[in-house]
Amino acid sequence: MMKYLFFSLLILVSCRQEKADTNTINEGNDNLYKEGVALVQNDNVKAYSKFQQAIIHYNKLKDSVKISKSLIYQSIVQNYTGDYLGAEATLVEALNYMKEGDESYYSVYGSLGNLKYDQKEYSEAEKWYTKALAEEIKSPDEKVNLINNKSASEYRQGKYSKALKTLKQIDLTKISDQNLINRIKENTVYTQWLQNNNYPAQKEFEKLLKEKLQNNDLWGANSSYAHLAEINQKTAPEASLIYAKKMLKNAIKIKSPEDRLEAMEKIISVDTSSNSKQNFKTYKALSDSIQRSRNDYRNRFAYIKYDSEKKNAENQTLKTQNAESKIKLLQQNIILSALSLLLIGGIFWYKRRKKRLQQEKELEVKNTQLKMSKKVHDVVANGIYQVMTKIENQKDFDKDKALDELEFVYEKSRDISYEKEDIKDTIEFAEKIFTLIDSFKSDHVKPFLTGNSQNIWDGVNETTQNEVFQVIRELLINMKKHSQASLVTFKFEKNHNLIHIQYKDNGIGIPGEIIKGNGLTNTVSRIEKIKGTIIFDNTTETGLKINISFPTS
Repeated sequence: MMKYLFFSLLILVSCRQEKADTNTINEGNDNLYKEGVALVQNDNVKAYSKFQQAIIHYNKLKDSVKISKSLIYQSIVQNYTGDYLGAEATLVEALNYMKEGDESYYSVYGSLGNLKYDQKEYSEAEKWYTKALAEEIKSPDEKVNLINNKSASEYRQGKYSKALKTLKQIDLTKISDQNLINRIKENTVYTQWLQNNNYPAQKEFEKLLKEKLQNNDLWGANSSYAHLAEINQKTAPEASLIYAKKMLKNAIKIKSPEDRLEAMEKIISVDTSSNSKQNFKTYKALSDSIQRSRNDYRNRFAYIKYDSEKKNAENQTLKTQNAESKIKLLQQNIILSALSLLLIGGIFWYKRRKKRLQQEKELEVKNTQLKMSKKVHDVVANGIYQVMTKIENQKDFDKDKALDELEFVYEKSRDISYEKEDIKDTIEFAEKIFTLIDSFKSDHVKPFLTGNSQNIWDGVNETTQNEVFQVIRELLINMKKHSQASLVTFKFEKNHNLIHIQYKDNGIGIPGEIIKGNGLTNTVSRIEKIKGTIIFDNTTETGLKINISFPTS
């Protein structure tokens, strides 16, 4: 039943997209995108993979509009297969590529509403549908579909009068899609029955079911079967069982595991025969199968995304390495020439050696000073800046708490002066990361993070954890100082013995000279210290993307 809501929206989005393709997609250059659209509903994994390949292609062209459209389709595929969290993360990524006035905003907001609805978070779904309807929507049928979905999220919360008021906004005479008209009528009847169980809904549902079957709207028919089974559950359980069995038969025909599961629930609730035990076993086996399928899809989508981004990063690294190889070759030629001169000028060897030893001693002193300066920067400067950020952004941040945190920074600074070892922290590292990122939340900056569970950090030593903490804090500080971003996302993943962190924002980006000239230099050296790699991807049209990976031990 929840998939019927999604399925109707997908048809509308597909129709609109096909019209848009004529004007916005260049023939010959967008086959990957078109192949992905054609595969949606038929082969979800291949469709997702095609869209991922299209994203890599559009990234090279710096075409943020087509990137966002590809991401929206990826989220639709993820939602259809039950990967709700992955779909939500993909939609947030799409928002990073969208610009003010982009016509795709309502599609993203509507899709977020569908995600929340499918997860039974009806209040959140209502908010996203309302936000989508506030955008400019060119297609009347799409707008009507969003209004209808919003009413569904309202009656699921028990707001029956409000849901009926929402449905009254729709003028059925202006809708071209008969299946959509039937959906609206059915939602109206069902809401009236929920508001008053004595409402005569039976005949209206039966009439709508007949029309749906005549139009071969089998997905819509399942909605009618479900409603007829529900309204007869208490007063006519035998009739309820008949409708539930018809729903099960139809769900098998249209290959909808979720509808099969719902039909089995309705059968179990009214079937008092000797079949009840077998019905429960069937329900349990189907539920387990659906969960396994969702897990499998989620893992396959994650691998496609990771493998694609890894290959893209490797290609960028290879280009850099080729350029470095040419420089090294030139350097080697210079060194050979220099060695020839050194052989001739051996008389200067002793003086050069003495000078080198002196420089090494000076370097040792400088390294000691640098180490102390780095500690002061990490503990004192960044610590105070984080407290200042909390005071600035958190209205309820009281004076005593501020004094406590400043006293903590003061004690840490004294420890530095006496070269004391840091006291081991008892707070779980995942919580520390969450608290750090959350402290930079404000009316202007909305940080998102996904995947930050404690099991990712299990086995990571204290030194690595400290360096990672300082890196994330440095990124947040630089974001606040330079990027002018309103959306910031952190994505944490663990693959075997490697941890991957992806940072994205929709700000103005960071030019190379700023990276070299500010605290991000420390970020690079920290990652190198824990034998990791960091890639600053400043090639996207908007914002900044940073990929970090390092071993767990």
